[in-house]
Amino acid sequence: MTSWDEIRTAFQVARLGTVSGAAEALGVHHATVIRHIDSLEAELGAKLFQRHARGYTPTEAGRELLDAAQDTEERFAQLVGRIRGQGEGVTGELVVTSLLALSPYLAPILTEFQDSHPGVVVRYLTSQRLFRLEYGEAHVAIRAGQAPPSEPDNVVQLFVRMRTHLVASDAYIARHGLPRPDDLERHYFVGTDEGDGNDRAPFNKWIAALAPRERVTYRVGDNSSQLDAILAGAGLGFVWVKDSRERPQLHEVLPPREEWTVPHWLVTHVDLHRTPKVQAILALLKERARAWDA
Repeated sequence: MTSWDEIRTAFQVARLGTVSGAAEALGVHHATVIRHIDSLEAELGAKLFQRHARGYTPTEAGRELLDAAQDTEERFAQLVGRIRGQGEGVTGELVVTSLLALSPYLAPILTEFQDSHPGVVVRYLTSQRLFRLEYGEAHVAIRAGQAPPSEPDNVVQLFVRMRTHLVASDAYIARHGLPRPDDLERHYFVGTDEGDGNDRAPFNKWIAALAPRERVTYRVGDNSSQLDAILAGAGLGFVWVKDSRERPQLHEVLPPREEWTVPHWLVTHVDLHRTPKVQAILALLKERARAWDA
């Protein structure tokens, strides 16, 4: 019967392209890798790799086997992620993901949670990519969007509705005067580097519709950079109402509008949603968020 160790070895050789790379990933001697490949090919009666000076390339038969091996590897990782999250106590790793812009607000909450539960190791991962909760990549994902995320087997709850308004800083007003709602076209704006108005944030779409592109004179690659530019006086820009309340140097130009509000959602996988650790962090996140935009 074919050994899973041999299939796993072949999978790593295909993934990394060399015997030495597979040996390092598996923590075995390179001779073991070669022995596993030779044994597997002999048992199956087919060549799985073409050997060449630069390494190993899967044959057609090899690709079929390795597709199945990859699926098994991913399912096993999914199982491990779920088992790790199903402990009775609030211990072990807690993995939370969000966009980078939320870090200033989440860091104090995650620190508070860790102080209350010393057995927890917090892993806070910020990225544009969607972490796969079904594979156990995260316990809680915080995602933004007008509509709630709709992936199957996920539990989705509203986290916070970020009411946003147009502001000018003291530094901007000193140079250009306090903007009036009826003369915004002559002012300068901080916006994103998306030149075609396809930015998903509704307030950035509003800027694109209102002002000629040449009036967006300070452009950022990430929304989290906008606040710094607005505070420095680079232009008018949109800021979360909570941020404005904490910064008296910002002055409202246009009040919040419903179409500028950005909902954020708490997303968990159904298999982990009811575990004590996930329930504890969800409760704390929702409690702290109540005061953010009251």
